[in-house]
Amino acid sequence: MSKIEIKKAKTGMMFNLVANNGQVIATSQIYKSRSGLNQGVRAVMRTPAEAAVEDQTQEKFKVVKHPKFEVYADKAGEFRFRLKARNGQIICVGEGYTSLEACLKGIRSVKRNAPVAEIVEL
Repeated sequence: MSKIEIKKAKTGMMFNLVANNGQVIATSQIYKSRSGLNQGVRAVMRTPAEAAVEDQTQEKFKVVKHPKFEVYADKAGEFRFRLKARNGQIICVGEGYTSLEACLKGIRSVKRNAPVAEIVEL
């Protein structure tokens, strides 16, 4: 079963969305308060189902409304995604992928795993 692992960070708390195979699919920002963290966890569990994909790697890409997954290429040339909530805030980000297809597969994994993830405190 997929998990949302909550853990302490140097300056607050954060969470990772972890797939059944133990791979981290996405990572949250650092939250200073427990209520902020709880909001982030709720958002990552409910938002992906309705989020469209905005592929910013394409020239003249179509801008889509929030909530959305933004796909982009980083400075190292890897493909990444960030999930944004209705208000435009970043909920979580994915790792770097070597191909666009692998990045899109990561987004599908978030959509599949986040809504049913077990919440675990580390």
